[in-house]
Amino acid sequence: MTGMAANQGMTETQQELATLLEENREGLLTCVHCGLCLPSCPTYRVLGNENDSPRGRLYLMRGVMENRIQPAQAFVSHIDLCLGCRACETVCPSGVPYGQVLEAARAEVAVIEETRKSEMALATRFILNQVFTRPRLLRLLMAGARLLRDSGLAQMSLDARLFSGRLKLALALLLATRPQTAIAQTARSERPAAPDREPEKTARVALLSGCVMEGLFEPTNRATERVLERNGCQIVSCPDQACCGALHSHAGQIEMARRLARRNIDSFDEQKPDRIIVNAAGCGAAMKEYGHLLKGDPEYRDRAREFSRRVRDLSEFLVEIGITPPRGRIDARVTYDAPCHLIHAQRITRAPLDVLSAIPGIELVPLKGYENCCGGAGIYNLLHPDLSTAILADKLANIAASGAELVATSNPGCLMQIGAGLILNQISAVAVQPVDLLDAAYSAR
Repeated sequence: MTGMAANQGMTETQQELATLLEENREGLLTCVHCGLCLPSCPTYRVLGNENDSPRGRLYLMRGVMENRIQPAQAFVSHIDLCLGCRACETVCPSGVPYGQVLEAARAEVAVIEETRKSEMALATRFILNQVFTRPRLLRLLMAGARLLRDSGLAQMSLDARLFSGRLKLALALLLATRPQTAIAQTARSERPAAPDREPEKTARVALLSGCVMEGLFEPTNRATERVLERNGCQIVSCPDQACCGALHSHAGQIEMARRLARRNIDSFDEQKPDRIIVNAAGCGAAMKEYGHLLKGDPEYRDRAREFSRRVRDLSEFLVEIGITPPRGRIDARVTYDAPCHLIHAQRITRAPLDVLSAIPGIELVPLKGYENCCGGAGIYNLLHPDLSTAILADKLANIAASGAELVATSNPGCLMQIGAGLILNQISAVAVQPVDLLDAAYSAR
């Protein structure tokens, strides 16, 4: 069949997907199918299916781009099962931009699923596009979740085993967001208290509040602000900021992700901060790639690149400016688990460990497989709970083997996924944000 005849025989959806993948042709063709990515892929390690490996998925995408296969249910399933952890990018000798290619494929996969009236796809689209884009509605939803969490009803329901499956997991995920007040209580001063002197303000920074961070981890956002101020930063407010768009990009809602990116660029640019600080790895990775997301927008593409240049992960920024030594100490055995979008997407490996090492008293112990995905991946754990749980199992076993009291990680999805796993498996360790530990050490009296 000639190329023209093949195109005539294609469905409209297949043509759209082929066109979108064609825009990422260079990335697709960069893969030489060497297989070095296979051991790093969580779904391949669990399922053992070549189609559920990075090179297998790239081969399927290339087949659609070249009109050799149709994006049928099997194609959709293999793309959908990918966590998007991007561990394959770290080990790829050819530099395949897998994350960007994956999101291009998922944009059309989302359309296919919505056309087929998939209940899960339609629900995901509604929540992301109608709830996460409406601040008042989102605040109301988060307030309800906090009420369920803080009232004790969530814990009582879990203890009474009233629910199973996704609902049981959802309760555990919510309970994993509880403020870890015990950290501040165990922090103690290492030297005599002295009046705090106002540090010289050397940088104007703005903090991404985030959706889940502000909604369920609000104490961590306040701790982040205190830590930044303690390290000589002037924090400027950007009240019109929006969701970073990471969840939307991962779910194939690319146009909404672009709308949110434009809004954030406008909001932060109005205040002109020196740096834009992010304490959630997934959000930081998304914002650092606004230049790619908006590359086809002549009005925003240059602004997007400049915006991304100023984005810093909190740990990255603290190491960049030099961490002010804390007065207090925290006597605890701590291990570190690297969020995928920090270590693989942003390529930040050492900075979080430097932050933890700056806290007196902490015994930092290694975690086997710290670089491997925990299986959270945004809402992946609710969409694919069985596979997510299987991927998490090794992580939990390694945490238990480490003997750590605290598991430090800097992404809300990872905190919830690991925290829920610890709760459901009755492992005594607690998942915490590194900045909460640093803040407690600063606040010790």
